[in-house]
Amino acid sequence: MIREWAGWALDTAKVRGASYADVRVVELRHRALSTKNGQVGAVAEAESLGLGVRVIAEGAWGFASTDRLTREKIEAAAAEAVAIARASARVKKADVVLAPEEKIVANWRTPYEKDPLAVPLDTQMNLLFAVDKELRSVAGVTLAETAMHFTRLEQFFASTEGSEIQQVKLISGAGCAATSFASNEIQKRSYPNSFGGQFAAAGYELVERLELAENARRVGEEAVALHKADRCPEGRRTIILDSSQLALQVHESIGHAIELDRVLGTEANYAGTSFLTREQLGRLQYGAEIVNVVADARLEHGPGLGTFGYDDEGVPAQCMDIIKAGRFVGYLSSRETAPAIGQARSGGAMRAESWNRIPLIRMTNVSLLPGTWSLADLLADTDDGIYMETNRSWSIDDRRLHFQFGTEIAWEIKGGKKTRLLKNPSYSGVTTEFWNSCDAICNRDHWTLWGIPNCGKGQPMQTAGVGHGTAPARFRNVLVGVAYAQ
Repeated sequence: MIREWAGWALDTAKVRGASYADVRVVELRHRALSTKNGQVGAVAEAESLGLGVRVIAEGAWGFASTDRLTREKIEAAAAEAVAIARASARVKKADVVLAPEEKIVANWRTPYEKDPLAVPLDTQMNLLFAVDKELRSVAGVTLAETAMHFTRLEQFFASTEGSEIQQVKLISGAGCAATSFASNEIQKRSYPNSFGGQFAAAGYELVERLELAENARRVGEEAVALHKADRCPEGRRTIILDSSQLALQVHESIGHAIELDRVLGTEANYAGTSFLTREQLGRLQYGAEIVNVVADARLEHGPGLGTFGYDDEGVPAQCMDIIKAGRFVGYLSSRETAPAIGQARSGGAMRAESWNRIPLIRMTNVSLLPGTWSLADLLADTDDGIYMETNRSWSIDDRRLHFQFGTEIAWEIKGGKKTRLLKNPSYSGVTTEFWNSCDAICNRDHWTLWGIPNCGKGQPMQTAGVGHGTAPARFRNVLVGVAYAQ
């Protein structure tokens, strides 16, 4: 039936005059579970099924969608997409030209051990309550929070070029947090990451491996201990960022900046443009020579939220160099934008939130490749610095140049050892200056592919899951401690 639905849409688009058309049939199922202070926070499931049609007619794009999957409504959606394209053509600056892509017929699915949506709710909720109880066992914890999220996405893509691609993607995520209120101050610790925890293209085995209950007491104790910690000092300092914080640094100061639609000015609604203009490609020294960044959607890179078999234009997953030996060498591109930078083929970075959204250029797994240091050796090599862990807040301008980040916790480094606990740590800088100040990156043993499930872009805004692989790294002469100064 799905192929029949797609055929109705494509046939109608061609009859109406589309020079190109593709269709995505998407079925989504989502489960969200949470607790707060020993009580159920949420137990929710949602399902969605619909079809989106994208066309080129008279050299312009049109898009329409429907969740009423009768022949009449599907053909009406395809006709509407063509009508929108014709209307858009009246104000086009140039015809849309797509980089060539071969016809592909394929099936792809996320490897997993345990389907999270087949695991009983009681099993999942009992684990959350056990973690919640451990968090609240620490005197001084005011608010204990836990959560799990699971998504199953099934998609069928077909185009007038003959491609037919079926994909099934599973996403799992979980985390916990302890918040402590005392003396008009709020301190919070999260595990294994802030803003929901860790997420991956994996099954329920991810949750089991996170060891939430085993880490909950430490998380609560650190939240309470922060009240008595010294404030993070201000001034120029050497800093070491833990893997999770560095993942968000990559996301904000590299990932969004390399989206080619932002560079070309065709997408600036939600989060602005980019300082990485086309003349800087191959010329800009983005970071130090040890800084190497790739955009890798392949399964070989890991089970990231940016891992897939094919993007939403039917382009196979690829590994693209973004920064090589510190030099800026690549963008995230689509079939339409690739020719603008002289590429013969799309980088395969087009994705949509669901069936009712048009695909946009989105980050895949934009990862900082590991270096050579062990964390122990890196700390021992740092005489005077600050080790910062777990994001608390962030701010960056709409061209991705000037930024300020705060973390939940930090430790002062003296004589090569982590010493006193520091609260309210923050750091700020300019993107290229910051990455050029990097002089050490930890090795593969310390590298984690983090999942960020809530990256926003576009208007109407679309949420996408993206991945960032990072290991702890050291940066010199960074401005520290100004975000939360009294």
